[in-house]
Amino acid sequence: MTSSPSPYPSWEQPSHPKLIKVHRIAGAHLSYSTSLVSLPAGSLFSPIENHFFIKDRDWTSVEAADGTHIDLNSDLFFVNHSCAPSLEYDVNRMEVRVSRDRDLHRGDLLTFFYPSTEWDMAQPFECHCNDQLCLGTIKGASGLGKARLQKYWLNMHIRERLENQAERETKETAG
Repeated sequence: MTSSPSPYPSWEQPSHPKLIKVHRIAGAHLSYSTSLVSLPAGSLFSPIENHFFIKDRDWTSVEAADGTHIDLNSDLFFVNHSCAPSLEYDVNRMEVRVSRDRDLHRGDLLTFFYPSTEWDMAQPFECHCNDQLCLGTIKGASGLGKARLQKYWLNMHIRERLENQAERETKETAG
């Protein structure tokens, strides 16, 4: 039995030939990417370009604002999740930066913290990053709470929703 081809990638390959090496592995969600460059912590890795807005979230989209999702339409699609990410996806500035707490080296896995953009994941999954502080099942920021997310860089729409969630919980406790 053969499976039908995936709609990805739909963009010209490679989209970031000087930055990203995509490692394609047959099977669901096994492909990954590594860095072709070394950069200091906090530096610009790449602008988010060629993206387009989509109506509904899905496992391939990135939440760009409350209720708004984008298809990355580039090799940035192959940057996987980690609880100890090498990159930060800043959807307010439409750029990808090297994580603030570590340098990026040629050959490093390219990862970002999915709850930094996602309030509720379209397709939750079990994380296998092997970091000692791994969060386990990744469902998005909504179920993690403000305290558990304090150590992570988060997009503005996630920070705002966490504040609203904390305010509601405070009112419910007081009421």
